[in-house]
Amino acid sequence: MSADSSTPMLPAQVRTRVIGWAAEALPLVSDLPASLKRVADFAPNRRAKLGGNMIATALESDDSFREHLATQVFAAQGELAQAVKDGAPPAAADPVDVAALLWLDRPEGWEKGFDDAVRRLIASAPAVDEEALARLRDRVDASEQQAREQRARSKERIDELKAENAALRRKLGEARAAQRSATSDASQTSEEARRRVEEAEATAAAAEAEVRRLRGQVEELQQQLTAHRRDHRSERDQVTLRARILLDTLLDASQGLRRELALPPVTGSPAEELEEQIGRAREGQAAHPARRPSDPMLLENYLAMPRVRLLVDGYNVSKEGWPDSSLEAQRIRLLQGMAALIARTGAETTVVFDAAESSTRPMVNPPRGVKVLFSPPGVIADDVIRDLVGAEPEGRPVVVVTSDQAVARDVRRAGARVVGAGSLLGLLTR
Repeated sequence: MSADSSTPMLPAQVRTRVIGWAAEALPLVSDLPASLKRVADFAPNRRAKLGGNMIATALESDDSFREHLATQVFAAQGELAQAVKDGAPPAAADPVDVAALLWLDRPEGWEKGFDDAVRRLIASAPAVDEEALARLRDRVDASEQQAREQRARSKERIDELKAENAALRRKLGEARAAQRSATSDASQTSEEARRRVEEAEATAAAAEAEVRRLRGQVEELQQQLTAHRRDHRSERDQVTLRARILLDTLLDASQGLRRELALPPVTGSPAEELEEQIGRAREGQAAHPARRPSDPMLLENYLAMPRVRLLVDGYNVSKEGWPDSSLEAQRIRLLQGMAALIARTGAETTVVFDAAESSTRPMVNPPRGVKVLFSPPGVIADDVIRDLVGAEPEGRPVVVVTSDQAVARDVRRAGARVVGAGSLLGLLTR
């Protein structure tokens, strides 16, 4: 809705008051114009300062927004707003407030009250103070007198500077005459001076060449030093990495050895241990027997070692465990029995079955974590196991499950640990 073209213009004071009230009440107005939605998020002072023109434009062009804003302003102004709405503003009321309220609300016949308030505002403007004006004139006259005195002092200073300049010119002429005399005397030695200059230039050129050569040597040495430092740092990092890997390996091996040997925590003192041994000797107690290769606990301890590699001679184990079953049934039973063991220990496991005399390979469904290999045609499973042991890096714990003495002897020589088929069968039947 557009404002009436006959709406009177707002004096500057009334316009400022209207914008100030609008800035205070802006967040309370629902259905703001799009141009004022961002302004409503500002602080009240920033709304009036940065959005004053937009607020004034919206009030002049949008009667609906002006009426909503008038409702909020009248609610905030209280008794004065009600008196203005009733058409009886107090005589002592500020004409700026009365004019602003009438302009916002615009009741019937508001123009007359608005014009009266504006006339009161103009009439209340302060009169010209003649005494103050006279004082200002006196100050202007004093400033002009001071400026005239300053100009006189400046003229005197200029005259002094001119005289000083003349004296300096005279001295400059005398200096030039002395210089010409000195130049005449110096011409006699100019040849020798030029010769000395040429010698100095040649010496300087030679020095510059030497400096360039030395700089090249310095740069070359710096490059060599940088390369040496880089190589030394790389070598040091590699040595540190090797030492760290070796340390981790030793720690893992020591922990695995402790678990393998089932070493109890160290308690007591050497004297107590000696006393206990003497007491056991007197009582005729025997030491704990060593575990046999077919002991399931021996394999259990081996599998507790870090990063252990388990190789199983498939048919050697299955034929010892289930000799009356077919080879297929033996394979299935062995692999199914190993599922829980491997899941519990996490050992990297490979089961090797002999297929040297077969050109086909049966289908198998190994459990998670278990690899199944069939030996190639013409190659027995024993040789495959020997090759797998030989392929492992030195120092890694490798456990071979077999009752074949020839295989056991060869893999032990290669550094592997050997347990009998009964040890694995004992764990599978638990």
